[in-house]
Amino acid sequence: MDKNITPVKPRLLDQVRERLRYKHYSLLTEKVYVYWIRFFIRWSGLRHPVEMGAPEIEAFLTMLATDRQVSASTHKQALSAILFLYK
Repeated sequence: MDKNITPVKPRLLDQVRERLRYKHYSLLTEKVYVYWIRFFIRWSGLRHPVEMGAPEIEAFLTMLATDRQVSASTHKQALSAILFLYK
């Protein structure tokens, strides 16, 4: 076996899916969380969540509430998905 081969780290969304399944979240919740996390990353200019914190999350949620005019339940769903990244 070649000792120079390093294992490939799973992509972020694959890691999220794996953790959601490990914690026995429903498939629908998994799909919705992945949607909101992907939306958040794209909105931020494809920055990795490790590079972002409370100001970016707050700005994203403000955009959803003001520009997109999402309902309160949708807003909470997006917040829950993003916070799942930081648990």
